[in-house]
Amino acid sequence: YDISLGLVGSEMCIRDRKVTTAAEMYAASKQLFPSCDMAIMSAAVADFTPANVSEKKIKDKQQTSISLVPTTDIAAELGRLKQANQKLVGFALETDDELENAKRKLKKKNLDFIVLNSLQDKNAGFKFDTNKITIIDSNNNISEFELKLKQEVAVDILDEIEKSL
Repeated sequence: YDISLGLVGSEMCIRDRKVTTAAEMYAASKQLFPSCDMAIMSAAVADFTPANVSEKKIKDKQQTSISLVPTTDIAAELGRLKQANQKLVGFALETDDELENAKRKLKKKNLDFIVLNSLQDKNAGFKFDTNKITIIDSNNNISEFELKLKQEVAVDILDEIEKSL
């Protein structure tokens, strides 16, 4: 994983940290965020992490079970750290009650914007070069976008953020 965080004044300043685990990504994010004006998060690394990591190969005939523990929600943690002069943008991939769930995440994580992706949209998401998004801001203003190339989606996200500055 790479971690990249935001703007410094009017200048784009991206700080890259190479990380291997979700815990390392959280630590890097927490360290870098206070010096940033904005962070645009991507999807969660994982909702759960193995409770124990085996130092040795687990043989295919060996019976095993894997216990999972919740992974730290990096966007929510940065939302707790966020200062009045900072902006925080998160993402929500939803399958049911998309708008309501995205609005709940926006508020719960103290985000300024949330970008909603729905797995219900045809030709959008992981398996395609296209996506269809809805952006919700902290005032519950909703901007819906048509299906388009993901590069164009990125421009739409930045344009919506820029309108708020």
